[in-house]
Amino acid sequence: MLNELRLRHDAKPRKSAAIVGDVMGKFHPHGDSAIYDALVRMAQSFTMRAPVVDGRGNFGSPDGDAAAAMRYTEARLTALAEELMSELYAKTVAFRPNYDGTRFEPIVLPARFPHLLINGSQGIAVGMATSIPPHNFGEVIDASIAMIDDPEISVSKLVKYVKGPDFPTGGELVSTKREIVDVYTNGQGSLKLRGTWKVEEAGKRTPTLLVITSIPYAVERRAVVERIAEVVISKKLPVLVDVRDESTDDCRIVCELKQGADPQLVMAYLQKHTPVMTNVQVNLTCLVPSENPELAAPKRLDLAAMLRYFLDFRMETVTKRLEHQLAELRARIHILEGFEIIFDALDETIRIIRRSEGKQDAAQKIMKRFGLDELQVDAILELKLYRLAKLEILVIQKELAEKRAEAKRIEKLLKSTPERWKLIRAELHELKEKYQDPRRTRIVSDADEPSFDAEAFIVDEDAMVVLSAQGWIKRQQRIKDVGATRVRDGDAVLEVVAGSTRASVAFFSSLGVCYVMRIVDVPATTGYGVPVQTLFKMEDGERIVAMMSFDPRFLDVPAPTEGAEPEEPYAVAVTKGGQSLRFSLRAHRDPSTRAGRKYTRPAKDDAVVYVGLAGEEDNIACATLEGRALICPVEEVALLSGVGKGVMLIKLSKGDHVIGAQVLTDDDDALMVESGGGKKLAVSTSKYDVVSRAGKGFQLIKRGNLERVLMDEPTLPGFPSPGGEG
Repeated sequence: MLNELRLRHDAKPRKSAAIVGDVMGKFHPHGDSAIYDALVRMAQSFTMRAPVVDGRGNFGSPDGDAAAAMRYTEARLTALAEELMSELYAKTVAFRPNYDGTRFEPIVLPARFPHLLINGSQGIAVGMATSIPPHNFGEVIDASIAMIDDPEISVSKLVKYVKGPDFPTGGELVSTKREIVDVYTNGQGSLKLRGTWKVEEAGKRTPTLLVITSIPYAVERRAVVERIAEVVISKKLPVLVDVRDESTDDCRIVCELKQGADPQLVMAYLQKHTPVMTNVQVNLTCLVPSENPELAAPKRLDLAAMLRYFLDFRMETVTKRLEHQLAELRARIHILEGFEIIFDALDETIRIIRRSEGKQDAAQKIMKRFGLDELQVDAILELKLYRLAKLEILVIQKELAEKRAEAKRIEKLLKSTPERWKLIRAELHELKEKYQDPRRTRIVSDADEPSFDAEAFIVDEDAMVVLSAQGWIKRQQRIKDVGATRVRDGDAVLEVVAGSTRASVAFFSSLGVCYVMRIVDVPATTGYGVPVQTLFKMEDGERIVAMMSFDPRFLDVPAPTEGAEPEEPYAVAVTKGGQSLRFSLRAHRDPSTRAGRKYTRPAKDDAVVYVGLAGEEDNIACATLEGRALICPVEEVALLSGVGKGVMLIKLSKGDHVIGAQVLTDDDDALMVESGGGKKLAVSTSKYDVVSRAGKGFQLIKRGNLERVLMDEPTLPGFPSPGGEG
């Protein structure tokens, strides 16, 4: 744009298609889309902190809209872009041939300011990545000047000037000064960035409006609106009733709240669950110079090292520029000195020229007579006649005096490194005065961040959770008859638990994983429900074997005491391979991730068949495929503090396995099983002796196998009344 098309900041813009075509034909023969995408990005004021392309037409929007086709848009350079390239013609940087060897292109630009810090960069290469956020122009220049004044300045002192990233879309950086210093010292880290907002107070008949006035950098405005709309539709935030985008050039996302709602809490929820707040990754990996000017090496730098590399490069560039200027001055002085000699003997020179045989003969005679060289004589012979006037001679003498003074000044600069640093400092200050603008991103501390409390947004009401044998779950407010609950053909209700929507419900799987979620997050429907696999990250063949409500009215599960041994309440698990263990439910009281938390680690070919709540005085009964059963005290089952396989509950013969188990709290409790012939048998303490674990147990049937464990009809749990009775 500068050298080929002369599209300076004051030139008439040209079609982007012409620019892209010129670039593709001369420098980058790899397709027009990549070239145009780069051109568009450099013109976007919401992407670049200091745009280097002045775009005319549709160059995209913060909503994520793409730019218009290149045949419709026009572009030219900005004045700031010219500061990156203004010294190209002073032989300040190395050049290399383009792809076909018909032209030369600079390896780097002789930038007059730290462009990499000001506009940032994102990139991924083989085995490495970089993520440099944009910064404020004036702050970076101030830091550079501070490093010139104190070459050993530390990162912690530089942060007094570079207060943190400054994003073109504004927002608030939620970080302490210590966190920012750590990021700039280590060259990597993460910072929290959130949008800004304000409240427009409502009248008596108009709702309260929470208006988001800026969003985090690189987040599409449309994505923010869509995510907030999902919250509204799912009714996860009852006080938020509507959202609409009223943005023009400025961001204005309007959230309509119910009367009496606390906007601070609503914003805290949106920052937690939508892109209104994001983490900005910082990775100051840069390409630094090597011995070969055409190659650069990747290196992670701190802020001081980045500025040091820039200033060293600036010193090198300014030195080459001065040397080039001095060479041009000396060449001009050399010519002017020839003029000066000739003007002192002008009549004689004219006679020599008139008597010569031609230009070459005249040149030889003048060189011999006055001791001049070919360059000086060529300039004399090309001199126009009007320049022989007295006034023109004075102009030439004045120019010679100015050029000698300028050359003397540059020679002095080249001899003194401190003087060159003063020149660099003055040029940086001049750039700051010309291009600085106010900071857009505010720095706020964690103390200013509104606290998020998930409980504040959940409507506290009673509900029931239904789990089917095939693993479908749903939430309903009331169930009058379990038999009338809708399930899929061939499916049946396995279990029903009750609790407040603010309480948690735990699902125990056959692979030893406990998945915990809030009851309010279980999909509410009167239909079949949803497969549990859609809510959690479950393995193939993994199924839910038990469900528990952690509502304190039904089962109080306190928080675990730090450093303590496993504490009550306990659950007991039995596996298909005859292993058993006890574990504390306190480790599973809080909602888990989609991956859940392990409570046991069964062997490769083993699986959990039963999980139940167990007290110290209870017994555990189990039955096997070949018709054997065993009852032992629960206290004999090992209580594990970590995740393990447990201990042997019943000794199995080859080919046999446990088909089911149950905790027996009194003589009336029984594990009901059914044989292949349809005979129903009860395993209870009133009928069989309680023995020690790890034995073979007793024979329930003499012939055939046990077919299955008979499950009791799920009972509807009753909610305790205010007086405490169910």
